Amino acid sequence: MKGLENKTALITGGNKGIGYGIAEAMIQQHANVAITSRSKAAADKAAEQLNKLGKGEAIGFAADVRNAGDQQKVVEAIIRKWGNLDVLVANAGLGHFGSIETLSAEQWHETIDTNLTGVFHSIQASLAALKKSKGYIITIASLAGTNFFAGGSAYNASKFGLVGFTQAVMLDLRKYGIKVTTIMPGSVATHFDGAEPNEKNDAWKIQPEDIGQIVIDLLKMNPRTLPSKIEVRPSIPPGK
Repeated sequence: MKGLENKTALITGGNKGIGYGIAEAMIQQHANVAITSRSKAAADKAAEQLNKLGKGEAIGFAADVRNAGDQQKVVEAIIRKWGNLDVLVANAGLGHFGSIETLSAEQWHETIDTNLTGVFHSIQASLAALKKSKGYIITIASLAGTNFFAGGSAYNASKFGLVGFTQAVMLDLRKYGIKVTTIMPGSVATHFDGAEPNEKNDAWKIQPEDIGQIVIDLLKMNPRTLPSKIEVRPSIPPGK
């Protein structure tokens, strides 16, 4: 199969974890990738690592998905640098967990504003460019978007909302030739919620590069077919 030469992607929260795994997979396919982080230093460090692969080109931006203006500035910078935007991966996310009895209003708003409203901002900022390129939008949701659990009220709400939002956006935009998919991973070996990935203990988990491979497969799929919602689980989770 051909690579992704001359394709350009924006990956929010692309400096680590799933976002970085997707960015690395796309760079390996010779795509150009813009990654964002709330930390400029983190974005630049990740872009530097990606550029050492010597295939596609990566550039880092400081941007907060909760800020619509930040997203617009990043898209404008991408168009100035590469002339087009073909793929948006709305990956940036976080989680605050705890009983509704202890969950603070600040934690609620940060979770919803990042995981759901942030995707809205990213899509709106990218829309004109993606209409022009007949591009692809991929949102990174979670199995928590269909399976609720105690202590997950804010996170469940954000991911249930993201799944529904993405599917509605898919119906809105397919008339423009834009494809939209949400990926819903289960346990992934990342730094999410303060975890420290461990090769020995996390070997059973989905790895970030596995999600990267799914994204590449989606981008290379025949355009007549659209997997609009993909649930991803570890093959053999440990017994409980």
